[in-house]
Amino acid sequence: MGGADWTAVLRELFRVLVFPGFAFLLLLALAGEWLDRKAYARYQHRMGPPWFQPAADLIKLLAKEDLVPRLASRAVFTFLPVLALAAVACAYVYLPVAGGRAVYAFPGDLLVVAYLLTLPAILFFLAGWFSGSPYGAVGGVRAATQLLGYEVPLLLAVLAPAVVAGSWSISEVSRTLAGRPELLPLQVIGLVVALLALQGKLERVPFDIPEAETEVVAGTFTEYSGGRLALFRLAIGAELVVGLTLISNLYLGGHAAWGPVPGLVVYLFKLAVLVLILAAVRAAAARLRIEQMVTFCWRVLVPAALLQLFVVVALRGWWLL
Repeated sequence: MGGADWTAVLRELFRVLVFPGFAFLLLLALAGEWLDRKAYARYQHRMGPPWFQPAADLIKLLAKEDLVPRLASRAVFTFLPVLALAAVACAYVYLPVAGGRAVYAFPGDLLVVAYLLTLPAILFFLAGWFSGSPYGAVGGVRAATQLLGYEVPLLLAVLAPAVVAGSWSISEVSRTLAGRPELLPLQVIGLVVALLALQGKLERVPFDIPEAETEVVAGTFTEYSGGRLALFRLAIGAELVVGLTLISNLYLGGHAAWGPVPGLVVYLFKLAVLVLILAAVRAAAARLRIEQMVTFCWRVLVPAALLQLFVVVALRGWWLL
């Protein structure tokens, strides 16, 4: 390989592994976890953790003994946390971060991201089911049941911006909406549905039924410890970042109209605002039962998402575009 070829390879490795790839995503996951915990505490008039607490927790978990239950398969027990983090990290390279297009944008990447964000919930179910623990099995079944509730409204919610832009590429949708800011107020319903559905996907209050400590200990992750639990926690933190990045690009105009550095600043600001909103929802709500969660999704979120989709389809064909 010539010098130019090696330069291209190193550039691609840097984009995938460092910025805006894996390392940057993990940094944002830790920062997002701290901001969420800090805001949640302040909403409840507590101090909250210091800025380095998520990193300290991660290091502490990595240093602890990693046990495998007697009834669990060691290979499956180890593979599932890695696959969960890998799925979320793969989704991130299809999302615009620092202005312009994503690292590997292509027509239809919205569908790929939606698929990759569905994988962690399925893997959480498998992790609980094959952990050899009744608490893990119950938590896994709850995670799978909850998936049936939030996944449909979330998919419907991401359809509306794609219909407005006439594209299945996240980068193209973001660029179109950035150039037509008057379209953004018409998608408020979809934004609310997407945020609530994402709250369910992340299993956060009031949708933290799979990990209800007072009912099933730690649910899906009851038998996980050490490095494997650390990977699951990183996957959940990264999923928060990826989900909010997707919503920012689809509903808040993204940051395609800005240059690389200003675009990155705008992206981080929007990400922080969305984290604060989700923390406020977590602080203001009480945990629902699993049937209440599924009923809420199908009777409230799905009709709302369909209404949003109907509105943008009707207006797009009439006078918007």
